[in-house]
Formats: sequence, C-alpha cells, structure tokens
Amino acid sequence: MAVTIKDLAKIAGVSYATVSRALNDHPEVSIETKEQIKKIARENGYSPNEIARGLVKKNTNTLGLLVPDISNPYFPEVAKGVEDRANREGYNIFLCNTGWNTEKEIQYIKTLRDKRVAGIIIAPAASDTYKKVKSLELDNPVVYIGSRSDDRSMSFVIIDNEKASSMATEYLIELGHTDIAFIGGNENSVANEERFNGYRNALKIHGLEREVHIVKGSSFNRESGFNLMSASIKEGRIPHAVVCANDIIALGVIEALESNFYNVPGDVSVVGFDDIAYASLPKINLTTVAQPKYDMGSMAADIVFRKIGARQSGAGNHIVLQPALIKRGTCRKR
Repeated sequence: MAVTIKDLAKIAGVSYATVSRALNDHPEVSIETKEQIKKIARENGYSPNEIARGLVKKNTNTLGLLVPDISNPYFPEVAKGVEDRANREGYNIFLCNTGWNTEKEIQYIKTLRDKRVAGIIIAPAASDTYKKVKSLELDNPVVYIGSRSDDRSMSFVIIDNEKASSMATEYLIELGHTDIAFIGGNENSVANEERFNGYRNALKIHGLEREVHIVKGSSFNRESGFNLMSASIKEGRIPHAVVCANDIIALGVIEALESNFYNVPGDVSVVGFDDIAYASLPKINLTTVAQPKYDMGSMAADIVFRKIGARQSGAGNHIVLQPALIKRGTCRKR
C-alpha cells in the first residue's frame, strides 16, 4: 500500500498539515523540520499524488501534446523537443495521437483540461481546430506547432511553408522541369494549403501554371501518395516532377512510380517535405525540404513555460523558422 501524508505525520510525530507544508516548502515551517520530514518521506518511499496537488495548484506539472500521426517520423522528433524542454522544468508530457480526427482531437483537449495540465501544445488536425479550441475558453496556455491561425492572439511555432514549397518548386524548374505536379495531404490542413500556395506561386512566376495537370490532396500518409500517383499513371498523366506535401507522401509516390516501371529520378523527379530521419538512407536518398523538428518542439514548450511564469494573455507568441532545401538523389536535370 502506498505511503500517505498521514502516515508520514504519524512517523514524524507532527500534524498532517505540517507535513503537507513541509513537503511544499512553506515558509512557516522551519528548515530543520522540512529536512526531517523530507528524509522520512524518502526513506518510506513516499510519492506525492500529482492529481491531488493539481487540485490545489489548479494544474499539474504536466504538458499535453497532441499530434495527428505518431507513426510519421516527423512527430516523434517534435515530441522529443517538447519532452526534453519540459523535463528541464520538472514537467512530464501527456501524449495524445489524434489520427487526423478533429472530434477525437477536441475530446483529448477536454480530457487534458480535466486533468489540469499546465499547458497544451497542438499540431492541429484541421483548419477549424483553432476555432473549436478557442470556444473551450481554456485557462492554460495553448501553443500550435507546424501550422498557424490568422488570429494573432494565438501562439505558434512554424516553418515558412509557402517559402519552403516555393524553394522546392524553383529547384525543379532550375533543373528544366516544366510539367510539375503537387500531391498534397489533408485538404483541411492550413500547412497543406500554404505548401500548395508556395508551389503555385513559383509556377506563376515562371509562367508554368497552365502546364499543371495534377493537383490533388487526400491524406498525409504513404498510401495516399501511392494511390494518387497510381491513379494518375493509370490515366496516362505522368508529370516531369512531383512536389509532395511531406516525405511520407513522397515515399508512396516513388513506390507507385517504380512499381509501374518508371525510374526516379530518370523518368520523374520527386521532392519531399520534412527531412524525416530515414530520408537520407542510401536506398531512399530523398531530396526534401528540412524542418528543424526538434527545435520546433522545444520552442513551443518554451513559449508555454514563459506564459505560465508570466501569466501572459492577449497577443500570442509567433515564431516562423526558415526552411532548408536538402538536395539528394531523387531529382535530376530534364
């Protein structure tokens, strides 16, 4: 049976209230008494009930982190950044995988609120996430990661998605490609929309928009990339190059091309987005746009802690990081 504060009070020969104050470093308790009670607590394996403490403090030493797809290697790197930053403050992480389901996402947020987490970091499942979360009127800080809202009172850490996608498209144009496709992810995602806009703007600058014959979006997974590219091949629509909304989609696109006897990059060049851990493996060698995933997670947690400490309200904190194009082996000159 777990040792309780009442058990410690009995061992120390003091009141329950004195033990509670000592463990919480209350100034009215002498240093000697604090040290004695903490020593007894250690010797008896006492572990504080964080939920009970949270009822008193109005929150626990826990952050909530919501991601839409933990199987995508992008999100574990973000989560690691959040976790390491939180651990330095003595906080733990409550990780929730929403599966790109907005109803599940909101239910998780309500659960985190009821558990009195100190703050919530969200990689949103869709563009309407912001409005739904705002309607909950949460007391604790919320920071969005990877995607942003036009509401300037909200805090976010993102990469410049439009610039990143434009960079990828410009690179393909420099290689001589004119028929360039974009295969996107969830069409309700703000990040997906921004990446498409960057692609389209680059084509407009070079007078190539009319040449586009594939612009699609479905989901941010390998199956979506495979199915969309396979359908295009079946219809006889083979682009010179493809800009993909993330690396997982790019892997599905490459799989579809190669299973239909098209060579990458010999026949079709492919660019991904994210620079996930195994994009650089020799057999993949994917050209992609890199995001500082770990740093994004760490910065998002840092915003939460600044808001907790300062009790900030009003204007949000906005961090926009710059992308980097990583040139590897899935692109070649036309």
